[in-house]
Amino acid sequence: MHKENTADRPQRILVFQQKGSGVNKISGILKYGGNRFIVETFDIDEPLPGLIEHGGVYLPETIDADLVLDYLKHLDLSNDLWKLCEKLKIPVVASNRKSTDGWVMTPRVCCALPPHKSLGEYGRMFGGPEFQVEVENGVIRSITVTHGAPCGATWEAALQTLGVPVEGAPVHIGLRTQYFCTANPAGWDVMYGKSPVHFAGEMHASALKNAIDRALKLDDENSGKHE
Repeated sequence: MHKENTADRPQRILVFQQKGSGVNKISGILKYGGNRFIVETFDIDEPLPGLIEHGGVYLPETIDADLVLDYLKHLDLSNDLWKLCEKLKIPVVASNRKSTDGWVMTPRVCCALPPHKSLGEYGRMFGGPEFQVEVENGVIRSITVTHGAPCGATWEAALQTLGVPVEGAPVHIGLRTQYFCTANPAGWDVMYGKSPVHFAGEMHASALKNAIDRALKLDDENSGKHE
């Protein structure tokens, strides 16, 4: 059952995974989210049939969590999980999945998740990349990640972009994000014309460019005040 998490207690996240499919995301959440989250897993490791008519055989009867992250690989199981979560009013994030169910959020990649109040602390910290930067003598002197991918790619890529000239920084962070991204690079999407990894790289490049533009504009405004 879903209970609104508050600032005085960690948000409880239940991750559904098959054969460790959510391990990288869990590591990132715990590394960069710290004590804001309590993460538990529901693991399904046994071989599964191609068609599952009754997912309840494999899923729990009920769920006690603030948020469910679905990294299951079998769509029949996911569909039954989503129905259970909707019944219990527990929000669900299932990246790179397709669904007509309005209850579950299915961003193209984990770093494409838009802000949403129902996701609590997870939504405030993880999803589409956002940066604050300081520029000095034409290079990136500091980067603060204010919103990033739960796999941790945003923080890792940002760290390796320090000292990079602003002209090439967006491309640089995009490439570094692709290196650290844990999405399936073979998951080519005909509609978007790129894989989830390339999509993630472009999102980070665009986010850093916006942050640089804001920083340069602020520097110009401050310079004007001192003239």
